[in-house]
Amino acid sequence: MDARLDYFTAPSAGKVIKYFMSAGKALKDLPLPAATQELVALRVSQINGCAVCIDMHTKDAAAAGETSVRLNLVAAWREATVFTEAERAALELAEEGTRVADAAGGVSDEVWAYAAKHYDEGQLTALVILVSFMNAANRLNIIARQPAGDYVPGQFH
Repeated sequence: MDARLDYFTAPSAGKVIKYFMSAGKALKDLPLPAATQELVALRVSQINGCAVCIDMHTKDAAAAGETSVRLNLVAAWREATVFTEAERAALELAEEGTRVADAAGGVSDEVWAYAAKHYDEGQLTALVILVSFMNAANRLNIIARQPAGDYVPGQFH
């Protein structure tokens, strides 16, 4: 499978993608635990069906020491016992923030309050930005049919 577009070589994309990639790198420095960031990025990508992002975040998380059990259970996190309450709150917020068309009200007050029990304002801000960023990244990759499978951990960091 070949990508429809190469964002790194297309002159018009290059003017924007370098800033987009910089934003992605800056997210890593926000006050949200790295494991939570990877789990959230993975879950958003699973919901959206973005194979290249699933490939990237699974490999980056594994390279950072995440277990295969937890990675394999992200898609079914509600029934899994391997996630902390804070991670569960982040995953739930990520799901509602990704499925805004399915949940006409967006993120519910209950889900927000649950997340706010586990994360301070800076961490909540990081979580919201991460969910929004991942949704945008997923769409860029899906629309251009970016192929998955060849990602090397840390390739874009």
